[in-house]
Amino acid sequence: MISSRVLLLAALISTALAGPWANICAGKSSNEIRMCDSHGCGQYTAHRNHRPHQGVDVLCSDGSTVFAPFSGMIVGQEKPYKNKNAINNGVRISGRGFCIKMFYIKPIKYKGSIKKGEKLGTLLPLQKVYPGIQSHVHIENCDLSDPTVYL
Repeated sequence: MISSRVLLLAALISTALAGPWANICAGKSSNEIRMCDSHGCGQYTAHRNHRPHQGVDVLCSDGSTVFAPFSGMIVGQEKPYKNKNAINNGVRISGRGFCIKMFYIKPIKYKGSIKKGEKLGTLLPLQKVYPGIQSHVHIENCDLSDPTVYL
């Protein structure tokens, strides 16, 4: 019987071998998390309308190319809002031991394989919906754990 320590070690090694995620946004040398502005803060668990922020916001300019953070499969469309607006779009990506949702992008496709660093889509116009916000891609782990360490 395999001990739980061995299984935990295997999981940690698998995640470590996947390496850090690629840069998310064209024109950025690193995945910088959005600071606080009049619309809130971008770090994991920042307060949002009486609930914690369940992801991280990575700075990106409206209209910029957005890249896949890791290799895997785009498994479908994800929408952050129940209402229609100019930024209500995104995708779910799974692979290499990760499962994430990425919001505020117009993806090039909603299903299929994608490689780390490959063009995933284009950042939608956050300024049209939230004037003055620091434009960003929202990234959220499917299990709602903190994705910051992979950025």
